[in-house]
Amino acid sequence: MNVQEIYRSKLATADQAAAVVKSGDWVDYGWSAGHPVALDAALARRMGELHDVKIRGGICMWVPEIFKIENPADHFCWNSWHMSGIERKAIDQGFAFYNPLRYSELPRYYREHIAPPDVAMFQVCPMDEHGYLNFGPNASHLMAVCETAKTVILEVNRNMPRCYGGSETEIHVSQVDMIVEGDNPAMAEMGAGAPSAVDEAVARLIVEEIPNGACLQLGIGGMPNAVGSMIADSDLKDLGVHTEMYVDAFVDIAMAGKINGSKKSIDRGRQVFAFAAGTKKLYDYINENPAVMAAPVSYTNDARTIAQIDHFMSINNAVDLDLTGQINAETAGTRHISGAGGQLDFVLGAYLSKGGKSFICCSSAFKGKDGVLRSRIVPTLAPGSAVTDTRTNLHYLVTEYGKVCLKGLSTWERAEAIISVAHPDFRDQLIKDAERLKIWRRSNR
Repeated sequence: MNVQEIYRSKLATADQAAAVVKSGDWVDYGWSAGHPVALDAALARRMGELHDVKIRGGICMWVPEIFKIENPADHFCWNSWHMSGIERKAIDQGFAFYNPLRYSELPRYYREHIAPPDVAMFQVCPMDEHGYLNFGPNASHLMAVCETAKTVILEVNRNMPRCYGGSETEIHVSQVDMIVEGDNPAMAEMGAGAPSAVDEAVARLIVEEIPNGACLQLGIGGMPNAVGSMIADSDLKDLGVHTEMYVDAFVDIAMAGKINGSKKSIDRGRQVFAFAAGTKKLYDYINENPAVMAAPVSYTNDARTIAQIDHFMSINNAVDLDLTGQINAETAGTRHISGAGGQLDFVLGAYLSKGGKSFICCSSAFKGKDGVLRSRIVPTLAPGSAVTDTRTNLHYLVTEYGKVCLKGLSTWERAEAIISVAHPDFRDQLIKDAERLKIWRRSNR
């Protein structure tokens, strides 16, 4: 049979495909903007008759239909590789859990460690003339999912951008068990909020550290996006991109003529990413664009890959940090907020890069729901807090009050440097806390 005949032989309705899921199964929903839509709705229609279904996914950009059923915890649990706000609410409702990870290792988890998916179901691009169905903006770990899944069901979406890449960015129709032609929903959008004055102050301190020819990685959030906007308006040139998540800011920088990748020692001329999520502007830009390159996260986030790229600049956020430099980018105490993602991968890789730097940025303080101002720099992390980056890994810390390099500093030097960029309202108390913790000495500064 030719590829078109193979394709037609595997067509099924969403209800027919969802019928293969059994109680006790592990089901994989893929990743972010590639989560299934028609298949999810079909599974929700029969979830009431199932129990102990275990579903993996991550970065929900819309509320899955299965989340809306009555008493979801009686029928399934959601296991997330990276939490969005939607998934945080599901944790509070008792049917969602976080999977701790180092993102670069995720494909290996599927291939070597975790229970293989009984069923994988997620969205892909339409089949090309050679019989391949592209993973679109979600190369990430999806080939590892497909290789290990007992049944692979793909939902075709004609609105998904086709992303060129190296390896593990598409699957041949012969390797697929069932194909559902969905309703072709528009790609879910994730826009960044307008940068605050604090975001812009932090961004200015970072941008002045970036040389021409540098290679950029931006994390999720307003502050990294503020850096991107400032770069787009700067005089920088010959920049490259090698990132975990491709966001709108990269499109703005590229359209401003700042990105050409000419100085990259590997993947020259290509903007490399593991997955992409943003607005329609982003999806239109990456669609069949040879300037961008989708790749598995085991490649993009491997510190050995990052280390090969000179002047690598990694820019990420923190929830809070303590006076020794431990970074928490995942939780508020015991309440889960986000995930480890690839932050540690890029912190390590950027430092290994010749001329590379990693920046952890945050506002010095924030107002709680009660309106009270609280410091993001704390004496010790709250009980239950995750340590995303250990104190030995932190390179540059940046707040609106300055930037400090923590490499090689003793405990008292670290405390002094960190307090120097804390909000002024909290510095005296932080000094007292440092004295109590025996990590302070009076200096001449």
